[in-house]
Amino acid sequence: MAQQEAGKKTQHNAEKNTPEAKTEQKVQTKYDRKIEARKQQKIKEARQDKIAKITALAVCAVVVLAAVISIGSSVVRKNSALKGAYVKVGDHELTQLEYDYYFNSAVNNYLMTYSSLMPYMGLDTSVDLDKQQYSEDMTWKDLFDEMTVEQIKQTRVMVKEAGEKGFTYDANEDYESFLTSVQSYADSAGVTVKEYYKQNFGEYATQKNIEPFVRENMLASAYYSHLLEENAATDEEVSAYYDEHKQDYDKVDYRSFIFTAELAEDADDAAIADAMKELEGKANAMMEARKGGEDFEALCAENASEDARANYEDAESEYSLTEGRYFSGTSSVISGWLYEDGRKEGDITVLADETAHQYYVVEFVKRYFDEADNENIANTIASQRTSEYVAGLVEDCQVVDVKGELKYLTIDRTDSSDAGEDAGSGEESAGDGASSDGEVSDGEVPSEDGTGESAEE
Repeated sequence: MAQQEAGKKTQHNAEKNTPEAKTEQKVQTKYDRKIEARKQQKIKEARQDKIAKITALAVCAVVVLAAVISIGSSVVRKNSALKGAYVKVGDHELTQLEYDYYFNSAVNNYLMTYSSLMPYMGLDTSVDLDKQQYSEDMTWKDLFDEMTVEQIKQTRVMVKEAGEKGFTYDANEDYESFLTSVQSYADSAGVTVKEYYKQNFGEYATQKNIEPFVRENMLASAYYSHLLEENAATDEEVSAYYDEHKQDYDKVDYRSFIFTAELAEDADDAAIADAMKELEGKANAMMEARKGGEDFEALCAENASEDARANYEDAESEYSLTEGRYFSGTSSVISGWLYEDGRKEGDITVLADETAHQYYVVEFVKRYFDEADNENIANTIASQRTSEYVAGLVEDCQVVDVKGELKYLTIDRTDSSDAGEDAGSGEESAGDGASSDGEVSDGEVPSEDGTGESAEE
């Protein structure tokens, strides 16, 4: 043992006294640097690839999450539209689906009724309705919302009373006609029936889910017709009504010719006055010639423009003669004179239209009542009675804006007129039977309320 220990110490001392060998520094060649650069590039590319994959996964996760949220929101909106209360009218809660059906129907009916006037009413159907002002206080959406709610009120009270009075109506035939019409309109528009329902009755509308609303509308309409029959007027009532509204229902026949001033666009008041004085002289000369026995049509031909003269030279046309014109369909310039009491055949006058810079020569032929209008008067009486009765039912029908979307309900209407009262009422000249060159327009036919509807374009 002692010898072994001595040996180890000797070895240890020998190692301790041995000098350390120097480490040689290897010199890198150009080739070595190139290999090292490639190695570092691969490490960098691997790191970037890893980062890209992590980023892609994160983006995918966000997209998937957004899609899930979008789908979820869409489902929630649809469920809300189909099931949640949107507005309450009376004791009936409407979903957005049902409200949209009435709203779109109101808009479509309005646009069809006033299609020719749209350019003058400031309504652009390509722009959101709530971004267009109908009046100072209301947007077009507000207007249509109010129309919609009023229609819903009437429909609900009609359906309710029909049930209470035991009135029944088989709407199957009408509903089949409705489906046929939808198919026809869809075909004409080049869309599917499914698309047509969405475009015309609301985003969530389908044939199946709006069928109850369509049938209820048909029931309400049938019951309203039933009320009209119950409120039919007697012959005595028709006669009494006519006596009080003769001017609305009497017709007149008359001859007319118009002299129109030819004015420059920048004509001043003095030029206009001179032109009107000249026209007055011509009109008076024509009137005096007619009083002297000359033919009215011949005088028209004499004074007409070259383009219009041939119209009066046709012996069979009697181009200056207007027949069967109602008061409401006659120019305000001449209607007062024509409908004055005591007016008799052959009366003739000259009347000025200062606004249009024209002079009329007008000759009265006759005023009379067409007994065919008795039916229109009877319809008017029945309609007025029924409207008053329904208005009484609707008066107590309260509206609750559940979703807070009916902004028109918050508008102070103290000084405002009723919704739609002047909508589309842009005054149009009803025509007086002759244009500036004597062109005669068509007559008018009174509507069911006896006010008269223009048959002319």
